[in-house]
Amino acid sequence: MAPNPDPAGSSASVRSSRMGAIARQLWRRDDRAVDWAWAIGLGLLALVLYGINLGGLSLRDWDEGTVAQVARELARVPIGSEAWWFPTLHDRPYFNKPPLLHWAIALLFRTFGESEWAARLPGALLGAAAVPLVFAVGRLIFTHRAAALFSALVYLTWLPVVRHGRLAMLDAAIVAFGLLAWCCLLRARRDLRWTLGIGFALGAIALLKGLVALLFGGLIFGFLVWDTPRLLRSPYLWLGGLLGLAPALAWYGAQWQHYGPTFFETNLLNQSLRRVWDSVSDRGGPPWFYLQELLELAWPWLFLLPAGLQAAWRDRDWPWGKLVLVWSLGYLLPISVMETKLPWYGLPLYPPLALAIGPLLGSLWEEPPARFGRSWQVIFGLLALGGGAGAVYFSAWATPLEPMLALALAALGLTGGAVVLLAQQGDQQLIPVAFWGMFVGLTLFFSSGSWLWELNEQYPVRPVANLLRSVAHSGSKVYTSDRTQRPSLDFYCHCEVIPVPQSEQAKHWADRRVSLWVIRPQDRDRPPFQAGILIGKAGDRLVIRRGE
Repeated sequence: MAPNPDPAGSSASVRSSRMGAIARQLWRRDDRAVDWAWAIGLGLLALVLYGINLGGLSLRDWDEGTVAQVARELARVPIGSEAWWFPTLHDRPYFNKPPLLHWAIALLFRTFGESEWAARLPGALLGAAAVPLVFAVGRLIFTHRAAALFSALVYLTWLPVVRHGRLAMLDAAIVAFGLLAWCCLLRARRDLRWTLGIGFALGAIALLKGLVALLFGGLIFGFLVWDTPRLLRSPYLWLGGLLGLAPALAWYGAQWQHYGPTFFETNLLNQSLRRVWDSVSDRGGPPWFYLQELLELAWPWLFLLPAGLQAAWRDRDWPWGKLVLVWSLGYLLPISVMETKLPWYGLPLYPPLALAIGPLLGSLWEEPPARFGRSWQVIFGLLALGGGAGAVYFSAWATPLEPMLALALAALGLTGGAVVLLAQQGDQQLIPVAFWGMFVGLTLFFSSGSWLWELNEQYPVRPVANLLRSVAHSGSKVYTSDRTQRPSLDFYCHCEVIPVPQSEQAKHWADRRVSLWVIRPQDRDRPPFQAGILIGKAGDRLVIRRGE
């Protein structure tokens, strides 16, 4: 027998093999402590993405400015007083949305003062909480931990999810409570005490956006009809759901008692149901609007979605397939037929889509040797080229230069290049490399001033607001020649800036109760503004006073 030329190397190889086997056993071990460790780790990563530079940019129109203004008015009255039950906007009843998020922001305003950070923090925390909740749902429907973990990481590294989740808006909170409802539902199949959590989660959604709770309730009902119909005959399900909904029912009952039919006509009809058949604020779109949003923004993981949905359909007799199909299709169809289309309405689509993609990545990770098709090289090759070109442009040619955005794009470009090389070798490490590179790139992106690009669509409100605050009393009214109202301007100037159509400007100019106007420079030389006294110029706008 030939002697072993490298006994030390052989010993090291054996030790490495044993360590790999031990690591894989630990990975696959069905241990609750391991699951908690992963959930906490995912939560910490999410807190980084959702929290970094959170208060670095101004609030945007519409929802952020409106939510912050309502929260400000709540923060200025005693906690638990009647005004907390009946919110106001510019001292008029606020019927648009229920006040759960506004309450949370008001508490932060009282504690830390009014700031962008305080306005966005409650929504960002709930948005971050959705990441470990995706993992929790995955652990309840998947056999292997890898499928749940990769589902959560896909959700974590989707740009639209994080970007909208960082805003002082309601939709990230709705997704978080929706995921909580699904977690409780899946656990209630074995322990009926969890039905109370279903009702609590749906009640929280009802206190965020009213009738959306009925949509989520319908999805859960459809899943139970298909998967666990015996639960529908259990009185514990209905009793638990009713108890959980009690706070929301109490709030809506108080609105009825205080305002009568006016509240329901405005809140449920004009602000909710009307959006089904009417394009509110001219925000319409074709039935494929949300599919188009996915095609534009859900990269790089979108290329795996067709195979993921095909697998869900193939496994439609299993709970995970039923959940993915019921949630994704059951939510997509109603919002697609609605006349009003807004990008953030599609946010609840992303968790089930992530849960469709996660098992594909899990199978590639757990069943070596992995086979990465040419699509991996194409998609991440395009990411490498686009990231590299963008990094060069924003670091050398853009006006102004944006070094942080250039770094973010460089990180994404390097990630794409690394994944292409690993895919050519069939190396499974490309999966963690892809996730880590996307996380670093997004962290750098949200550290920049470019993540809220809608702020560039209109004039900056801060300079105008500062000028108005120096000459206007808090709570006063100001007129503007602009066509649309800017809730963010109202918030920053501590007054209400009301747009006036050109046909009515002469009449409002004569209104002695309001003397200040915000106008465009081109309006200065036409009547009635040429008779006004210039107070000052702030950015793209002039502030004038009516002469006495």
